[in-house]
Amino acid sequence: MTLREVPCGQSARVTKLTGTGPVKRRIMDMGITKGVDVFVRKVAPLGDPVEVTVRGYELSLRKADAEMIEVG
Repeated sequence: MTLREVPCGQSARVTKLTGTGPVKRRIMDMGITKGVDVFVRKVAPLGDPVEVTVRGYELSLRKADAEMIEVG
């Protein structure tokens, strides 16, 4: 399952990042790494962006980026 599929108000733990190169590096620089818990706060009406809380701060992710984050 990807972060995009997590319902609003639920938490999930990151198991894998599937992006490559600079995209994966940018996601990791935002604090999303393997083993971190992510709480989905809001999802925009059309699904883009997704607002999450990670490591104590709020972050907005594009739908394409959220699909690269596998959670369990």
